[in-house]
Amino acid sequence: MMRLNLSALKNRTEWKNAGIEIPDFDVEAVREKTHSLPVWIHFGAGNIFRAFPAAVLQTLLDSGEFDRGVIVAEGFDYEIIDRAYRPFDNLSLLAVLKADGTVDKKVIASVTESLKADSQFTDDWSRLKEIFRNPSLQMVSYTITEKGYGVSPEDIEHGFSAKLMMGKTALLLLERYYAGGYPITLQSMDNCSHNGDKLKNGILTYADNWVKAGIAPKGFTDWLSDGSQVSFPLSMIDKITPRPDDKVRQMLLDSGFEDGEIIVTSKNTYTSAFVNAEETEYLVIEDRYSNGRPPLESGGVLYTDRETVEKVERMKVCTCLNPLHTAMSIYGCLLGFTRISDEMRDDDIRTFITKIGYEEAMPVVTDPGILRPADFINAVLTKRLPNPFIPDTPQRIATDTSQKISIRFGETLKEYLSRGLDTNALVMIPLALAGYARYLKGIDDSGHAFTPSPDPLLAELQQTVEPLSLCANQDMSCLKKLFSRKDIFAVDLYEQGIGDRIEKMAAELFAAPGAVRKTLHRYISQ
Repeated sequence: MMRLNLSALKNRTEWKNAGIEIPDFDVEAVREKTHSLPVWIHFGAGNIFRAFPAAVLQTLLDSGEFDRGVIVAEGFDYEIIDRAYRPFDNLSLLAVLKADGTVDKKVIASVTESLKADSQFTDDWSRLKEIFRNPSLQMVSYTITEKGYGVSPEDIEHGFSAKLMMGKTALLLLERYYAGGYPITLQSMDNCSHNGDKLKNGILTYADNWVKAGIAPKGFTDWLSDGSQVSFPLSMIDKITPRPDDKVRQMLLDSGFEDGEIIVTSKNTYTSAFVNAEETEYLVIEDRYSNGRPPLESGGVLYTDRETVEKVERMKVCTCLNPLHTAMSIYGCLLGFTRISDEMRDDDIRTFITKIGYEEAMPVVTDPGILRPADFINAVLTKRLPNPFIPDTPQRIATDTSQKISIRFGETLKEYLSRGLDTNALVMIPLALAGYARYLKGIDDSGHAFTPSPDPLLAELQQTVEPLSLCANQDMSCLKKLFSRKDIFAVDLYEQGIGDRIEKMAAELFAAPGAVRKTLHRYISQ
């Protein structure tokens, strides 16, 4: 039986016999050099960091192309460090779950230190300040979710005891400024639009207020904002890394790996010594670094200019992934599905989203050049969504749908209009929007009530569809209030000439129990 620690890695034969790849580099030498001359520190010790950026770096270390690892710091859930990193010598076991049912297993040893990013942990905080003062540091990266970029007046007033991640980063950058104002790059790797700008705005909010309060020098904000010393590149990241799965844990146990306990922290974070992830991954980054960077392109990262990063994001969000996700989440909830992979075995749903992508959205796709849209969507439909190992659900994807529809469908509609294309040729996208009205009713296709996913506008929108019931020949005029909302759909669907058609589709979906399946099948068969 194998335990995950540095000592156990010395028995290479045992790991090989278990089908688990282990590092080819001198782990101790890399750790020693990284400690004295750090190049990269990452905030956010969650699953995507270990499964993607840390794994990319491992490729460089194994090949000998790079000689230093990454230091990870966690600023929210400190139990992750205490329970999923330090007991295992900061090693992780990555299980790559492939669509063909096979699993690649690899020990990730590129993480050299794990720290708790809070001043209450005095030793860790002192080490963080030491790292930020070091001229060798090139990159500070983040996977802290979009909420992690928030600021609050109360936290700003805390000054040098800020508790939010943007404030903590500003404090550490102030240390670097005082140490000599060495250049540095702050690199968001979170899945949110214009992530680098969000990062910059959050940090500058703290810095500006501290300067006004007289607790930081004016030169600090000048250093942060002039663009030559501190940079905030954009990125687009895409990889599914669900919480540790019990089936994967059992598979690892059967192969002789003992340290697969699934840990649930007091903050309800699901973690483990292992991380499971899909095989497909994309990380596209604006190549604007102030102090150099690790050569991550050797591990598959794509470096380009700012405009191309924006185009890649638009391609993904407006055409090749997110619209398909939303359409199948709406109909998945209505048809009683609880797994995305199961939906992909349903001929109607699979055909539905395939037509949305290839036939209706692709004619107006933003082509970034660096990635082919057809290749991206093909991977979505043939590898990613059907992957039985990925326990994603339509219920999770349906969260906050009112906040997503405008970019996922509205932008395509606007592009059709700007190019003079006939929106009457669209069938699947209107059907998806009609399905949203049916979904808001909270009654599935069998006539049973279900709870729609959390959404800030849910109560308001459910009130809009409240007059409707599952019956034919009813007055659907209440939907005009819904389908004319530009804040949800980006356009007034009636002004664009397709509102009445979507309303008619909705009437068909509401006609009776079983009407959702019947209507979906009829339209995709045309």
